[in-house]
Amino acid sequence: MHKPVYGLVLAGGKSRRMGRDKALLNRGGQTQLAFIAELLCGCVDKVFVSTRPDQKDDKERSRYEQIVDRHDSLGPVAGILAALQEYPAVDWLVVACDLPNIDERTFRTLLEQRHGEQPFTAYTSSYDGLPEPLCAVYHSGCGRIVQQFVDDGINCPRKILIRSDTRLLDQPEPRSLDNVNTPDDLQNSILQAT
Repeated sequence: MHKPVYGLVLAGGKSRRMGRDKALLNRGGQTQLAFIAELLCGCVDKVFVSTRPDQKDDKERSRYEQIVDRHDSLGPVAGILAALQEYPAVDWLVVACDLPNIDERTFRTLLEQRHGEQPFTAYTSSYDGLPEPLCAVYHSGCGRIVQQFVDDGINCPRKILIRSDTRLLDQPEPRSLDNVNTPDDLQNSILQAT
């Protein structure tokens, strides 16, 4: 039997270091959010966008089904936890919206290599050898694990994966998980500042 896999684009950040909304960065006429969401559509059963409550009526985000954060000031784990609570019986392919080099092969390899025995499947960073939590599979039933970490004051997704039984994979494309956080990152990426 096919276990559903849903995609979650994390687009609820405040983009403080960038100084503008990273989800809306221009990528050859489409937003970075649209690029990620469309790429995910070919790999998963359903795609959602993670938003903060004050973003749900945003023109670009409202084009997609949304999962609205239920917790304030938790960073990306707020969106991850909301998705795991909303649909606990599916595997979630969670992806940050600020990955300009992401490709379908990176998604498909992650999905093909996931195993139900471990609560998380993630790539090992090509920079520091640590888990990459913002392009990872969060398996069905792992919501209680994430919630326990949050209850214990740990809301960093990377620390959650480091301290858990996480299946780690080598990245098929070493730069596929490079993100853009600052104007300098943007200048050195394929994205356009508009």
